[in-house]
Amino acid sequence: MTAPTAPPRPPFPWSIAPASYGSPAVQRMLRDFRASQVALYGYADDRSDTPPDEFVPPRGLFLLACAPAGRPLGCGGWHLLGPGVGEIKRMYVQPEARGRTLGRQILRSLEDDARAHGLDHIQLETGALNRAALALYGAHGYVTIPPYRAGRNPKINRALRKAL
Repeated sequence: MTAPTAPPRPPFPWSIAPASYGSPAVQRMLRDFRASQVALYGYADDRSDTPPDEFVPPRGLFLLACAPAGRPLGCGGWHLLGPGVGEIKRMYVQPEARGRTLGRQILRSLEDDARAHGLDHIQLETGALNRAALALYGAHGYVTIPPYRAGRNPKINRALRKAL
């Protein structure tokens, strides 16, 4: 007899819209994101390492996903890294919203916007222990590349890239 599989988690409604990186709702999400990284790795990059103006169109975009009552559920952004190349940063989905395609929708929206702004490639970093993120990015065509930020340890960080 095989073990029963868990049924898929039902979706629940959310909206995804551009948001200011400095807004209180985004900053709450980024605090939660950082706490999850600290819990997993013992440390995390500081959200202030990325200036808020890097996510302002046409050089970038930051998205916030919210439940109908306005509770933040997920976020992510892209910014221009170099000619034709963008970087996805701060992708995070609250635990209660995981497994419901929200991360996939945020990722696709960011890629579509970067493509619409003339980018040819998008890249990102994620933690080597973040299996869900690695699976998401792999399923969307991202491939491993050498670290593109100085001082990154490839045993801890994974750099990934995708042609748009």
